[in-house]
Amino acid sequence: MTLLLTLSFVGGCGDTPTEPAPTFQKTDLRVGSGPQAEAGDVLRVFYTGWIYDSSRPDQKGLQFETNVGGNPLTFTLGRGEVIIGWDEGLLGVQLGTIRRLVIPPDRAYGSSRRGPIPPNSTLIFEVEVAEIIEQ
Repeated sequence: MTLLLTLSFVGGCGDTPTEPAPTFQKTDLRVGSGPQAEAGDVLRVFYTGWIYDSSRPDQKGLQFETNVGGNPLTFTLGRGEVIIGWDEGLLGVQLGTIRRLVIPPDRAYGSSRRGPIPPNSTLIFEVEVAEIIEQ
């Protein structure tokens, strides 16, 4: 399963795995309103992704991609169109919510390299829900 995104990054990144993975976490930075998203609903979202770095106060290391200021990403929740951490972490989200997801490698890309993302990387995403199309 892959996240269908255009990668844009600053700087290089080696093949060294990132630090040990924290547990999967989801935190609402802003709570939205309306019905909660369910598997099968179509979501349109804006997001930014970083490689987890425990040495930083916000744990945000290298920013490896974003679509903020561009077009929203559209996908069907729970259909494997995005990484498992998104399918699990965005269930129940509401319109307008900004959710922070900390996703360990087993719910992201595992031992595979994905562009600037080294193997076995824990990722952080901040995802803003722009639209929920109930199915």
